Amino acid sequence: MALFGSLLGIVALVCAIWVIYEVLVKNKKLNTTTKVIWVVCAVLFSIITAIVYYFVGRKK
Repeated sequence: MALFGSLLGIVALVCAIWVIYEVLVKNKKLNTTTKVIWVVCAVLFSIITAIVYYFVGRKK
C-alpha cells in the first residue's frame, strides 16, 4: 500500500509541475489572474487540474 501512495504522490507532483510549466512558460496569451488561478489549482488539485487543463486550457 505504501508503494501505491508513493506512486500517486509522484504522479501528482509531475502533474502539478507540468501544468505550472505549461501555464507560466508556454502559454503566453493568458493574463496574470488566469495564470495564478491555474497555478493555485495545480498545487491544490494536481491530477484533476492536469486533466482539466489538458482538455480545456491548452492552446489548440
